[in-house]
Amino acid sequence: MTGYDFSGLSKQRPLKSLVRSLKNSSGRANTGQITSRHRGGGHKKLYRLIDFKQFKIDIPAKVYAIEYDPFRSARIALVIYPDGEKRYILAPEGLKAGDKIQTFPAKGGLETGNRMKLKYILQGTMVHNIELNPGQGGKIARGAGSAAQVLATEGKYTQLKMPSGEIRMILAESYASIGQISNPEHIHMNLGKAGRSRWLGRRPRVRGSAMNPVDHPHGGGEGAQPIGLTGPKTPWGKPARGVKTRKKKKKSSNLILKRRR
Repeated sequence: MTGYDFSGLSKQRPLKSLVRSLKNSSGRANTGQITSRHRGGGHKKLYRLIDFKQFKIDIPAKVYAIEYDPFRSARIALVIYPDGEKRYILAPEGLKAGDKIQTFPAKGGLETGNRMKLKYILQGTMVHNIELNPGQGGKIARGAGSAAQVLATEGKYTQLKMPSGEIRMILAESYASIGQISNPEHIHMNLGKAGRSRWLGRRPRVRGSAMNPVDHPHGGGEGAQPIGLTGPKTPWGKPARGVKTRKKKKKSSNLILKRRR
């Protein structure tokens, strides 16, 4: 079992005005049917409202605290603006209490946590919380340790190397934050026991071969059985590997310069 180092985090309670309670759906849709299996239970937690847009342009904010967020793998930062407004943002690696961050309308400082349009960010810079469309708010590189690299800007597009290795073009008017997302050691975490998975709201996954034939195509038989010539199946009898599930060509395909595979 491995755990996190929480020494650099604030010990204060989350800000009441920036938290909401969310109903635990346990993987069920509005019809009551389970549409996402193996979910349910878990520790009680409150959702922190994160500012993914950071549209207070040209107003410096001071980092008040770095906090834990039970709903995401990254750490979050509580920032305070000069008018007294407080917001949560995704905390990049290296950001600490007392630092100042700012969203620039044009070229600005490339210090960790600052935010500006992709066309003003230097080649080779690591960025996170990137907008797919200008004004939409950050959508890309938001998980622990994630970052994309700015490769070049040509015309109205900026080429980015994604965390997956994919190289794609994004509108240069889109905003991005400087730096890599915090908590990069998250990828090396080993839960160590089944109970720790249950705390996270993950219920047991049972092998299809351990079920009865009525419950799964792999089930039944005395002792362990091979899957068979038809290959692995989902519980509903569909082929489980190597089958394309994409319905039609997406409009974004012509913006991808190099696939991740």
